[in-house]
Amino acid sequence: MTIIHPVILSGGSGTRLWPLSRAALPKQLLPLASDHSLLQDTVSRLSGMPEMAAPLMVCNVEHRFMIAEQMRQIDIQPRAIVLEPEGRNTAPAIAVAALMLSRDEPDALMLVLPADHLIGDVAAFHAAILTAAQAAQNGHLATFGIVAATPETGYGYIRRGAPLADTAGVHQVAAFVEKPDLATAQQYVDAGDYFWNSGMFLFRAADFLDELQALRPDILDASRAALDAAKPDLDFVRLDPAAFEACPSESVDYAVMEHTRRAAVVPADIAWNDIGAWTALWDVAVKDGQGNATRGDVMLENAQNNFVRAETRMVAMLGVSDLVVVETADVVLVAHKDQVQDVKKLVDRLKTEKRCEHLVHKQVYRPWGWYEGIDEGERFQVKRIMVKPGEKLSLQMHHHRAEHWIVVSGTASVTCGEEIMLLTENQSTYIPLGTTHRLENPGKIDLHMIEVQSGTYLGEDDIVRFEDVYRRN
Repeated sequence: MTIIHPVILSGGSGTRLWPLSRAALPKQLLPLASDHSLLQDTVSRLSGMPEMAAPLMVCNVEHRFMIAEQMRQIDIQPRAIVLEPEGRNTAPAIAVAALMLSRDEPDALMLVLPADHLIGDVAAFHAAILTAAQAAQNGHLATFGIVAATPETGYGYIRRGAPLADTAGVHQVAAFVEKPDLATAQQYVDAGDYFWNSGMFLFRAADFLDELQALRPDILDASRAALDAAKPDLDFVRLDPAAFEACPSESVDYAVMEHTRRAAVVPADIAWNDIGAWTALWDVAVKDGQGNATRGDVMLENAQNNFVRAETRMVAMLGVSDLVVVETADVVLVAHKDQVQDVKKLVDRLKTEKRCEHLVHKQVYRPWGWYEGIDEGERFQVKRIMVKPGEKLSLQMHHHRAEHWIVVSGTASVTCGEEIMLLTENQSTYIPLGTTHRLENPGKIDLHMIEVQSGTYLGEDDIVRFEDVYRRN
């Protein structure tokens, strides 16, 4: 049996799905279409294929603990989780994965999948993978072309060429085509030989590296240098920052696929959706009799064809249609459905105005649990904190703030200077400014606390870590 190595690319930011998707919690880590995240669904849909090896994940360094935890939740042990110090697009990420796989198996088949796509017909997807694997074993670089049922202007297209002589059902790639206007997209659909470019690939590691060496040796050299100087970090592989940041930022299409003579396209009619905007979720969601797709506490009256998602409170809508409404703890987005592709413009404004709503949610995840800001004012801030059983925060101190801790439920082991104390429900303690301290959950249930900070500066960067089991700076 031929073994296929999934390579999951999880470096995107998903700004068009703001305000739910943010830099610290991008769309692939969110449960958008099911009770699992898009990343979890991407990995889980490969189950049932005995050909599949453990996945190799490539992700942003800031998301490492969430990705590891999400894999643990679905009982998946990745082959490796490779950490990019910064995003350099898909070509370097795939190059690093190919180099890793080729060290043990030069002819390893690698299935490259973005972490944030939906696929409705899993059986058809599995069949397309096996067809692509045959093409890859015959030396082709296979891409999956989505059967274009409608004229879409948000996707690039692939025009198929002649059928491959050595692999049934697969064609040469005649051309990659940029995103068209509506009239041109309709012509592509009518022609019948154009497919949506899915950004999914299957090829032998050695074949991809050969093409990259011929076409973009600068990307290959920088990727190899970053991997050669990589350092293990807990369960992760941390690429060398200097080498990787020196690598050109380039997509695999521009670097290799548009120029190689070995590109092949596997037609895939798999109910695919790249979730590129809020309307994409409306397209695939279950709707009521008025065409509304809702999630959360939503009340509608005389409303049609809306997408409404409420995260923390009730959303009520009366006499409106064709709207997207997304409610979070700190932001409410209201947009007409034909304007949602421009959500990125709002994110760009937030960046320009140096606001934080594009970066983090009110609830911020950490490897030990999470915290959530619930109130703040001049010289004070109040947070809810949850620490998972057996986890601990770093041994730390602050230059500008003192803290009061109140245990709501669970058990806390508190280090305060030279003293170690055990606190239970309704007990509290005080951490003076400048005092070394640590919080730990020694119990079997989640620890929930209220933290009241007071001082002249309450920023998250006022922290000096002396010891940290997660090896953060």
